[in-house]
Amino acid sequence: MEDADRVVGLYERHALAFDRIRGRDLFEKHWLDRFTATLPAGSTVLDIGCGSGEPMAAELITRGYRLTGVDSSATLIGLCRARFPEHGWHVGDMRRLALDARFDALLAWHSFFHLTGEEQRAMFARFAAHAADGAMLMFTSGPAEGEAIGTFEGEPLYHASLAPDDYQRLLEGHGFELLALISEDPACGGATVWLARRA
Repeated sequence: MEDADRVVGLYERHALAFDRIRGRDLFEKHWLDRFTATLPAGSTVLDIGCGSGEPMAAELITRGYRLTGVDSSATLIGLCRARFPEHGWHVGDMRRLALDARFDALLAWHSFFHLTGEEQRAMFARFAAHAADGAMLMFTSGPAEGEAIGTFEGEPLYHASLAPDDYQRLLEGHGFELLALISEDPACGGATVWLARRA
């Protein structure tokens, strides 16, 4: 099995460890502020690769948004359901995302970059299919085209990125306008963050 195909099983095997060590200090707050700047309370947010729901979904819920989360790990989704039972949580592979609904905002934070380059390209049609007119989209990527293998709980953990120009073409080709891009943002743990809006 290729490293990219092991990601789903890895997160399920180590779901409780992931939840335990996932930081809750919300250093991502300034990006969430930008993501929600024009979203009125009650707006719907689709969190793609939501993990255990903390801290990102939890913060959005605190701000008054209606969350729908999707993650491949049944254990992590179980934690979301226990913590935030009034919101919608689904076990599923983002590569086959098909909720038959459109949302006011879509978030793929530190999740989408576990897909191969070709799988990432295919995701933009799924983003568009789930985005209402004017919807916000925010995701993280690598800073440059390539693959990288990290480790989590002693197992290899796959990451990939397209070139920045590729992401821009994919956004434009699927009806999104790029609003902001910071590569390796020092104020956000070195994350490369993309923020766009559906036309």
